[in-house]
Amino acid sequence: MTRDDEHLLRRAIELAAAARAAGDPPFGSLLAGPDGTVLAEDRNTVLSDADITAHPELKLARWAARELDPAAAATTTMYTSCQPCPMCTGAIERSGLGRVVFALSTEQLASLKPEASGTGARQEGPALFDEARVPVEGYYR
Repeated sequence: MTRDDEHLLRRAIELAAAARAAGDPPFGSLLAGPDGTVLAEDRNTVLSDADITAHPELKLARWAARELDPAAAATTTMYTSCQPCPMCTGAIERSGLGRVVFALSTEQLASLKPEASGTGARQEGPALFDEARVPVEGYYR
């Protein structure tokens, strides 16, 4: 971790504080080019936008996929106040970002939150393989 990394990570933490001050969950992120120039930044707006997917990491991954060619995306670094959740991790991987630097780990975040209630949605499957594969088969070749 370089001093530049620490500087940019502190900016992500400032964005998290701004999200909290606005009444949203306290998460912030930014995307920097290879020279450290901030390309885009965002904060969590899950409550203010009434959108459960309005995580800053997801919003920046979507921005990068729209605005950067794959070679440019691969040279970027996302700085984020907390380790990305699985939804955001998937978007980051699909957008082709080169690196992620985070402040709080998922485990550290969990230690700062009350225990979650409920068990989440039950998932069932796989099922109907022969039917489900028809629209997918050959697409990824």
